[in-house]
Amino acid sequence: MMTSCPPPSISEPSREEQARALCLRLLTARSRTRAELHGQLAKRGYPEDVSACVLDRLTAVGLVDDADFAEQWVQSRHTRAGKSRRALAAELHTKGVDNDVITTALAGIDAGAERDRAEELVRAKLRRETLTDEARVTRRLVGMLARRGYSQNLTCEVVFAELDAERERRRV
Repeated sequence: MMTSCPPPSISEPSREEQARALCLRLLTARSRTRAELHGQLAKRGYPEDVSACVLDRLTAVGLVDDADFAEQWVQSRHTRAGKSRRALAAELHTKGVDNDVITTALAGIDAGAERDRAEELVRAKLRRETLTDEARVTRRLVGMLARRGYSQNLTCEVVFAELDAERERRRV
């Protein structure tokens, strides 16, 4: 829904110009969703019509794009932080991204890719662990994957398989 914006005044900055400046400042730090920007404008007391006008304009020029934001978020958080699909969906939901956009952004991560990432995380952690107390190591590895949103079944399968492989590797 595009609303028409009144022409800018020449004297002191209007509420709309102030709102636009705030949004641009926030977008300078990192990309944000429309809902995040709307929340910041509402928190600072900008009227709904001013917020809608500014956000519509930023969307029209391509500075606010929830689909692009979601794609970048999923790529970054899955690759760097090792988050699961479930955790990524929850994060995007809290940022105000629409469910259809979330589904589309997560389509690139299949079950195999998720399992591969979980195995990489466990292998990296196991390299720094001593296997003197395997129960403690198992708890720590399961907890690490659980905090990243991996399912209990996948977590247990990966941890037990990687522990067995690490035991074999250290015996040789």
